[in-house]
Formats: sequence, C-alpha cells, structure tokens
Amino acid sequence: MALMKYLTKGNLSVQIHDTRQAMASAAAKEGAALLRRLLEKQETVRVVFAAAPSQNEFLEALCQVPHVDWSRVTAFHMDEYVGLRPDAPQGFGNFLRRAIFDRLPFGSVHYINGNAADTDAECERYAALLKEAPLDVVFLSIGENGHIAFNAPSTADLEDPKAVKPVVLDPICRMQQVHDGCFPSLDQVPETAITLTVPTLASAAHHLCIVPARAKANAVKAALEAPIGTTCPATVLRVCSDPVLYLDQDSASLL
Repeated sequence: MALMKYLTKGNLSVQIHDTRQAMASAAAKEGAALLRRLLEKQETVRVVFAAAPSQNEFLEALCQVPHVDWSRVTAFHMDEYVGLRPDAPQGFGNFLRRAIFDRLPFGSVHYINGNAADTDAECERYAALLKEAPLDVVFLSIGENGHIAFNAPSTADLEDPKAVKPVVLDPICRMQQVHDGCFPSLDQVPETAITLTVPTLASAAHHLCIVPARAKANAVKAALEAPIGTTCPATVLRVCSDPVLYLDQDSASLL
C-alpha cells in the first residue's frame, strides 16, 4: 500500500493513495484503530455510516479488521429515501445491513424509517436518538455536487437548527444514483429523503471521509479550495475537529 501524497487544508488531513483498494484499506485500518482507542477510554462508541457504492471497498475492509469490540458500538446511518418499499435493495439501511450491520455484532443499530406515516415525526424520533450522547465517528463520502449525506447545495444549511430533516433531492443528487448503478433511470430515483443535517454530521469528534473515482474529482477540488459554505457543503470538513480525507488517484486528479 503506497501512500502517494499527504497534504492538509485547514483542519483537514488528506491522503492520496495509488488505488481505490489501497485507499479503502488504509481508511479501514485507521478507522478500526480509532475505534479501539476510543473503546479504551469509554464504554461505548457512537458511529454514523454512509451508504453508497463509493464505500463498498472500505466497508468490506472494515469487516475484515480484527480486534474491534463491535458489541460496544452503536451505529446510525446518515440518510434514507422516503417511499421506497421496505425491502428495496437501494434503501440505505438495507445497503448497510448487507455491507456491515448484519456481518458484525454491533451493540445496537438505529435505522431511519423512510416509510414512516409521518416523516417529520420520524425525523424527530431519529434526532432524539442521536442527541442521547455525542457522536464519536462519522464515516462519510462526498457527492458529485459536494453534498454530504443528502445535504446538497440547494438544501444544506451549515447552521441548521434541525438535527434531522426531510429534503427534496436535487437532480444532481438523484442522477448520481443512476451513475452509481443503484437505479436504472432518473425517474425511478425517489424525489425526497430524510437526512442528518450538516451541523449534526459536523458535531462528531472524528471524521473519516472516503472518496474514490474520477466522477468526484471536481467535488474534491471544491471541498479543499472553495470558500466554506453551502456552494460545496463538504467544505465544512475543513473546520471539523479531526477530519481525514482518503482519495485515490482518480478522485485527486484535479488537485
């Protein structure tokens, strides 16, 4: 595993790796080490996971790393579509079940219900779970338009008073799901979702952001170089307390 380059921007440490697999392996190794360190100091660790094809290699590698007491880890996910059938494979909770939640013995896993009869009440329910204790770690990525979770430029608020909220998905967010192979066409991608807000995500003590692929190169460049704000919501990573951005050569190609 050859580390190609290391740089910093604000509080954000950036690692550029030879390949997507090397990037994922490094993030998994360092993420697991972080969890072990936290578990040495506290009884439980609260972790938020992203659900996206960009996370496939990372989540697979994380499942293989030994000596993490997952029974003391409480897991959340950061967003969910509204209105998909409960067993839809594109559902983010279902994605994470397959990728990690059903493969490791988590202490508890909290799912967002995208089929709740009252979406606002579901947002409040999930927000209450998140607020029971501070978030320790967020494993995330960056979308093609700089979104984090479903906080796109059109819906993001860096000072959002809500912890969790419903959003109307902009066309770029929806089309990314087609590009990723999750849906065959744009008209099949849901138009609304529930998302953790930017302040909720940013409140965590540690962030590991795993971003492969050339399709993310513009967003990565903006995250590092654009003014901090909603034009590229991922810019907020530069003011988080302990963020690390993991890139491959493709996603770093415009740096």
